[in-house]
Amino acid sequence: MPKLGMEPIRRDAIVKATIAELGVKKSLDVTVSQIAKRAGMSSALAHHYFGGKDQIFLAAMRQILSDFGAEARQELKQAAPGERPHAIIRACFGPACFTPDVIAAWMTFYVLAQTNGDALRLWQIYQSRIRSNLIDAMRPALSDPVEAAEDMIALIDGLYIRAALSAPEEPQLAVDHALRVLARFLEAENDPT
Repeated sequence: MPKLGMEPIRRDAIVKATIAELGVKKSLDVTVSQIAKRAGMSSALAHHYFGGKDQIFLAAMRQILSDFGAEARQELKQAAPGERPHAIIRACFGPACFTPDVIAAWMTFYVLAQTNGDALRLWQIYQSRIRSNLIDAMRPALSDPVEAAEDMIALIDGLYIRAALSAPEEPQLAVDHALRVLARFLEAENDPT
């Protein structure tokens, strides 16, 4: 008979192993068997807890998004009201979001979202949340925070991919670039000409 309380521990181990395997393989060519081996259990047990490879990947992305959410809340909690957009940008490139394993997971998630409806819905939820947070954060400073939020989301996504591919060890370069663009939005709003 299984020990009570082992399921959350094993599920967590599988999620962490998935992220680590994606970091090694850097593609969707990861098997449930490889994930299970890294987690120290059988592939049958991994299938039992999640059902299949796509569900395991989605659980890993939910964990990554949860970690990002915690990082964003922490940044927002420490930010002065006028610095909230800056806090969101910093969170996008923070330690929870910008490790080699997490970068690889994000890249494979983008690929999976093209063919998997559940992954696409999860991506849409992420996009909706970051959009609403940016709109709310920029509303006091901009007359059209919706357009600015859309522009910042596109910029953040592009800078994330660019930084992941060219300078994964220096996420601050991407943060600095995004903050410069944000400053231009704010300056243009306050320019009377």
